[in-house]
Amino acid sequence: MTQNLVEAQNQNKMKILLSKVPEVTIWFWIIKILCTTVGETFADFINFNLGLGLTVTTIIMGVAFFIVLYFQFRATKYVPAIYWLTVVLISVFGTLVTDNMTDGMGIPLEVSTVVFSVLLGLTFLFWYLSEKTLSIHSIFTRKREVFYWLTILFTFALGTAVGDLYSEQLGFGYLKTGITVIIIIACVFSAHKFLKLDGVLAFWIAYILTRPLGASIGDYLSQPKVNGGLGLGTTVTSVIFLIAILAIIVYLAVSKIDINAKSETVETNQANGSKKNVLTQTIVVLCIFLVVGIGSYTWRSDNIAAQSNSSQATLGGQLTDFITIENNMLKDVNSNNFTSAKRSADDLEHQWDSSEAKLRKIDGTTWTKIDGTLDVVLSSVRSSNPDASKCQSALNNSLNVLNGANNQASKTASSQTSLSGQLTDFVTIENNMLNDVNSKNFTSAKKSADDLEHQWDSSEAKLRKIDGTTWTKIDGTLDVVLSSVRSSNPDASKCQSALNNSLNVLNGANK
Repeated sequence: MTQNLVEAQNQNKMKILLSKVPEVTIWFWIIKILCTTVGETFADFINFNLGLGLTVTTIIMGVAFFIVLYFQFRATKYVPAIYWLTVVLISVFGTLVTDNMTDGMGIPLEVSTVVFSVLLGLTFLFWYLSEKTLSIHSIFTRKREVFYWLTILFTFALGTAVGDLYSEQLGFGYLKTGITVIIIIACVFSAHKFLKLDGVLAFWIAYILTRPLGASIGDYLSQPKVNGGLGLGTTVTSVIFLIAILAIIVYLAVSKIDINAKSETVETNQANGSKKNVLTQTIVVLCIFLVVGIGSYTWRSDNIAAQSNSSQATLGGQLTDFITIENNMLKDVNSNNFTSAKRSADDLEHQWDSSEAKLRKIDGTTWTKIDGTLDVVLSSVRSSNPDASKCQSALNNSLNVLNGANNQASKTASSQTSLSGQLTDFVTIENNMLNDVNSKNFTSAKKSADDLEHQWDSSEAKLRKIDGTTWTKIDGTLDVVLSSVRSSNPDASKCQSALNNSLNVLNGANK
């Protein structure tokens, strides 16, 4: 009897030594969040800073992930460096899978959330039916390791979909989303500590939630200050977190404090004694998340709908600001002023993300199409060595799509009663003229004045028929602009005043 007990203990000890995953300590969660954050910023660095684009970035990171995963499977025990490198790469790859579905394939985030929730649920189900446990302390067989990494992949993909859905599409923002996630994780911890929430259930809930938390931290640190971030950039943020990860991995490798796992036998016995209780807890937790998640989604969607024009069926007249920014970027690219173009790229991204909830609600299909062209623009302009021709091509393509969508109102509404969405070209020309005046480039400003007059006269019959009163008002402001700019000795302050006044009238009528 004693000999059998000793053999069982030795066998259990061998399983612990051969466990392929670390013990869950505070260091586990710290490095998990660090890996998630650096995964987010490093993917952006490759995608945008190196200008490789979403597809190439996904292929590169996918290949890297599967190579490292191969070594993880080949290892006979938990090796901190291999394990956490696998986590970093799977966080990037899982994120890119969701991004490709959203940006590349146009699949709504709501669909991605449901799909990955189902896939994750099925993975848990088959894992439990096969192994009778979901505990990460029991990862010492090949089958369990396959289930484990498949689960991790789906948690990152699901976390990305849910995080993007609430932070971007529903307009909560990364900081608010991050704070909300921290509160939820704190509630889960409290439930485990004081209400005896099952440890395995609590672990996987927290594991999923650390994905949007890490993304929020990454975006907050890397985004420009004008966009509400700290302005560290993706490069600096990635380097800082990689150094922190490396330092912790070295510490864990030396101290081995994350190898002292609990006995699987004890955990299994505990699970067998409380299966009904765990099942009840799981159902209750799922119901809570469904009620809160669907409820907050519905509430936020209704708010967005209320803020939008209920009769607005297209994005016509809603995209003027983005067209203006891209025209300015194109001008900077043409003059090889990529420093200014990159600043405008930050502004473009910030305004586009801020407007996502409203615009996507109006016309999700067109929004997705525009979003794809903007990604190409941002990637080409933010490249470490931007190619002017590629930037010009990306901007011209994006402007064509934006202008087409912005002018939809005139094509779809035969009963057009206002000039909304009809004045974008004139706004763009005057913004360019204002930039020229500000830089004392009156030669270029006068050329734009000729273009402005020609286009305005060509459109007179159409625009005047829609709203003659507003047309007359705008025509008067344009006369002042043309007169001031075409003066033999133009006064910059008078030109600026005339242009600003005219732009106010144009923008007011164009909305």
